[in-house]
Parts: sequence; structure tokens; C-alpha cells
Amino acid sequence: MATPAKPRVVALEEHYFDPILTRDWPRAGHMRENAIIERLDTLGELRLKEMDEAGIDLQVLSQSAPSLQRLDAESAAKIAPGVNDRLAETVKAHPTRYAGFAALPTPDPKAAANELERCVTKLGFKGAMIHGLANEVFLDDKRFWPIYERAQALDIPIYLHPSVPLPVVMDAYYKDYAKDFPMVVRAAWGYTVETATQAIRMVLSGVFDAYPRLKIILGHLGETLPFLVWRIDQALARPGAKTLSFREAFCGHFYITTSGNFSNPALLCSVMELGIDRILFAVDWPFVANKPAVQWMETVPLCDEDKAKILSGNAQRLLRL
Repeated sequence: MATPAKPRVVALEEHYFDPILTRDWPRAGHMRENAIIERLDTLGELRLKEMDEAGIDLQVLSQSAPSLQRLDAESAAKIAPGVNDRLAETVKAHPTRYAGFAALPTPDPKAAANELERCVTKLGFKGAMIHGLANEVFLDDKRFWPIYERAQALDIPIYLHPSVPLPVVMDAYYKDYAKDFPMVVRAAWGYTVETATQAIRMVLSGVFDAYPRLKIILGHLGETLPFLVWRIDQALARPGAKTLSFREAFCGHFYITTSGNFSNPALLCSVMELGIDRILFAVDWPFVANKPAVQWMETVPLCDEDKAKILSGNAQRLLRL
């Protein structure tokens, strides 16, 4: 009996620093780790070496947070084309190893929609990534809906990536412990609360009624929402609320990745709630190492066919790789 072919491995949330966009950024906080900075700054030999060592065939590259989301509208719109053009040159140099997610100047929504279209139709990008709020404005705000209208028309997904919470939230929720446990504001909890709230607000806003083919990706196995979707749906349906099926909207419009969350129970919960076809492989490199992610996938209690879907099949279908 023939041995099944090893599935291709495609990783969807793999970051880098654009040299112009990040030139004047303070390298502070969790960025003090020199090994992480070194890897964010490289799109060449070191990155490819670590991909090869882990057995990753292709990374979908995305600018690291906060990307263009905290610039003023004029600066963001001006810088965005260069950021994306430089990424496109990298992808062109390594077409079998890299693909790209566009960085969008969300402070100028019209420019962001136009840049999304340019990146997809001219540069061959597979979607876009948005990092948190746009200058403290939630992404369900109707000023951003032209971006979602264009994403639906182009039939590409938008990846909602975490960024730090609002300052008032950081102060009220985390300041007592942020000094001793700095990641509580970020990957340990703050990122999850912020990004899950963005996703919930998008469902409540009606954007999926306006754009019924809009597709959104969340990392970290859905920022806890697969675990909570039944309860959210049931609670929102109690008397006095507008008619809304949160569960139907979430499971019908969202895809999730494994980035930075290599937990069998969490994965199985996600499979049971969303279905295997909506789960995609990601590492969250370089904040998380490649090898543990790939090694974990070898051990998850799923059949080979389902593992292959997560490792690349679903991404190839969603992103048309």
C-alpha cells in the first residue's frame, strides 16, 4: 500500500518589519528581544532556513503590528504603496516560498479600499491584515465598510490581527500587573479580549448582512470565540434584543488559524464548532518558533485528511494559492 504523500505546509500569520515603515519606531517592550527583532528584519536566508528546518513550504507574509493602523490618514495613505511594493518584490524573488497580505492605510478608508484592490489585482496578494483599532476607532465603524465592500468584490479575506488595547482599558484592567507580567496586556490576555471584541462588534454591526460573502480570519484559534460562541448566541437571543444569530454569522463568515495556540483541546473545540474546513495552519513567527507548531500538528488527534486540510488544503482554497 502506497504511503500517503506528505501534505504541503502553508503558514498564514508570519510577520516581518518593513524597513521604511518601522525605521523610526521605538524598539521597546516585547521588541527588546534581539532574536525577535533580527527575525522581523529578515526576509532572506535566516527566515528560509528556519522554515526548511521545520518543514514549512510557504509563509504568507504580513507586516507586524501596529502596521499602518496608528498613522494619520495622510501619512498612512502615502506610505502604504511603498510598503506593499517592497513586499511584492520579496514575493516575486521567492514565489514558491512566500505570498503576501496587504498592509492597509485604514485611517483613510477610501485609500485603504483602493490599495487593497491594487495589491490583489496588480501585486497578486492573497488578502490583507489589519492590526487592531484604527487610531482608537473600532473596525465595525461604518467609515470602514468600503474596505469590506471591496474585499467581498475581490473575494479575498481580511485577517484581523491583535494590537494593544485602548489606553483606558490598559489602565483599568491591567496596570496592577503589567510591570511584573508585561504579556498580560498583550499575547497572554489583552490581545485576545481586544480582538474578540472587534469580531463580536462586527457581527452586531450588520456588516455581514450588507456584505454576505465577506470573509474574516482570526488567529490564535479564534481568540476564544469558538469556546464561547454558543453562550454568546444564547445570551444575545434573550428577550428584548434584536433578532440575530451570532452563531450563524460567526461560523458562516470567520476562519481561524492555529497561530500561537497549539492546544489539542482548543483545536478540537474549534473543529466541533466551526468545522474542519474553516481552520488553517499558522505559527505567529517569529514571536513563536516554527518547529513546535509543525511538530504539534503531527500529534493532533485528527485523521490525516483533516490534518492536510489544516496544514494547507483550506488555505489553498481560501487564498487560491
